[in-house]
Amino acid sequence: MDYLSLIYRYYPEDNALRRMLLHHSQQVCTRALQIVDRHPELGANRILVEAGAMLHDIGIFRTDAPGIHCHGTEHYLLHGIIGASILRHEAEVLRQKATTDVSATIHSDETCTFYEALARICERHTGTGLTRQVIAQRGLPMPAQDLLPETIEEQIICYADKFYSKSHLERERSLSQTIESLEKFGDAGVEKFRHWAELFE
Repeated sequence: MDYLSLIYRYYPEDNALRRMLLHHSQQVCTRALQIVDRHPELGANRILVEAGAMLHDIGIFRTDAPGIHCHGTEHYLLHGIIGASILRHEAEVLRQKATTDVSATIHSDETCTFYEALARICERHTGTGLTRQVIAQRGLPMPAQDLLPETIEEQIICYADKFYSKSHLERERSLSQTIESLEKFGDAGVEKFRHWAELFE
């Protein structure tokens, strides 16, 4: 998959926002692929992990987060939902093309399935995942549904993402710093992250 072309379509200008997105996404991608290569027994799809890591934050440009060069109107917590919507839209465009172009039909279903897997990665990487109960209890501006990383690819990318901040690109959190940063989300998230650390490190 040519994920860079997709990023450039939504981030056409070579500006601070695009450079930040690419830098952060590459950090997450490098760590995620190291996990895949170190643990073949997990059976993760390497191509999906690479594309998912590079696209997990594609929705940030529509959010209001000026500290990281985002000047949209949506709440930052929605960036994963927005990214999922973008990728599902791209899949629908491919489906439409397949109805008029016989040569496009051959790979359409497989490609759309791949885009749906990418969309799920986008919408399930906030914190260590969010339950509908947490969303409701905290009044988060998100759909009232479980948004938990379930597949091994979703879990690897969610885990790798926690070590890097888009507002401090030069830093890589240690394991203990990452755990500390997750404590505000509650004990369940910390325990899930500790489990991932045992599995992936």
